[in-house]
Amino acid sequence: MHVSRYPFTVRLVGFAPAESAQLETLLAQTPELGPSYFCLHDDSLQEPDLYIADGGNPAALARLSCLPPGALQPILLIGGDGASSRRTLPRPIDRARLCDTLAELLDARVQAQAALAARGECSLPERRRRPRLEPDSDAPETYQRMRQGPPDGAVLIIDKGGAFRDHVAYVVGAKLSAVASQNGLTGAGLCGCGRPVEWTDSSRAAVRLCDETPVSLVMINTCAPGIEPYSLSSAIKSQQGAGRTAVLFLVGQSFKYDSLRARDAGVRGLLDKPVADRHLVATFQKLLALPAPKPL
Repeated sequence: MHVSRYPFTVRLVGFAPAESAQLETLLAQTPELGPSYFCLHDDSLQEPDLYIADGGNPAALARLSCLPPGALQPILLIGGDGASSRRTLPRPIDRARLCDTLAELLDARVQAQAALAARGECSLPERRRRPRLEPDSDAPETYQRMRQGPPDGAVLIIDKGGAFRDHVAYVVGAKLSAVASQNGLTGAGLCGCGRPVEWTDSSRAAVRLCDETPVSLVMINTCAPGIEPYSLSSAIKSQQGAGRTAVLFLVGQSFKYDSLRARDAGVRGLLDKPVADRHLVATFQKLLALPAPKPL
């Protein structure tokens, strides 16, 4: 039986475009039997499994210092002065050494996750929609008071068929309904909050549904036949009351994502296909302000 092999997601931080392209090429050439990797687009909403950063870029190091406490994603630095306590590889980058180091970091992450689970704790996704520029100075409760949750409403998936809709409803609903039950919520449906998951393959039907009913999140498969994703997002976001509806694209490798055009159309970001279940859950927790599990 064929089993989908989901690559580990990598967030590149602080590199010049030429070196980012070099790293993407190196990571695409990993050994067949070892882990595979995929570098996230700057607009990707997926949680990275690990970070690779320019060790000689002060802005990159500052961004890494602002990661939330308890973040489990390993960090690998390329270059720098060697003063950092983080794992570091020198330039020029050796592909074999890069792959070996990343595999070791991922093994350490698995051990950290197991230790966290043994203590009855969990790793929370980063809910901020833009990178932190400096460490938090306010208490967590202050941030929670300032945070606005999304509007109550459905999740709408625009795709060529309903299979992905069914998968989302099952995976995210099962995972987060358990979270809601753990947190004492009642009447849990999809995402533990009773949100329905709708599906259509028609732009016209999607716009009408968003106009007639509350919709919190729209997921557009950019390869769906007859769908122009940028125009569809613009049409949805231009409707009264849709200012806080999150629109995201599901994109394959052949789709050329245009960041400027997407932002003009009101797109929040993208998810790269295939989307692993853990990334679906983390994205829903991030965009829909869903509850996180309590320690056991």
